Amino acid sequence: MESQTISLVTFKISNETYAIDIMEVNEIVKLTEITPIPNAPDFVDGIITLRGQIIPIVDLNKRFSFAPRVYTEEDELFRAIVIIRVQDMTIGILIDQVNRVIPVNRDQIQPPPQMISGIGAEFISGVVKQNDNLFVILDIQKLFSKKELMQLSGNF
Repeated sequence: MESQTISLVTFKISNETYAIDIMEVNEIVKLTEITPIPNAPDFVDGIITLRGQIIPIVDLNKRFSFAPRVYTEEDELFRAIVIIRVQDMTIGILIDQVNRVIPVNRDQIQPPPQMISGIGAEFISGVVKQNDNLFVILDIQKLFSKKELMQLSGNF
């Protein structure tokens, strides 16, 4: 029988709180220097090397077409990279702040509304409300089209 509780990693992008299933997270690393890549898609900030592996870094602010932000020195301390696997690729997603891991009962998860927080419903697997907080759960397998994944893999 499948467990009724899942753990979600919650984080901020722009001023919104998002979450992904902890089982889809390889690790979370502090923001490190990102090497820009010429001719990369707009939402790709560049690459990092993590334990000898080259990982493309996607800026979710840009991916979701949010207004560009100016980060203070304090903001920079909270920024992080969440390492995920999408199909057979390891990708880092740049986030503004990691919040915490929360347990969620599967029956608390509701289907996504058609349009939420300015991002398309195709990126969202559900929403959950907990203690007056609304968490938008991202479907990391749908964050990138096949064409975008090919672009990502072709650059490195």
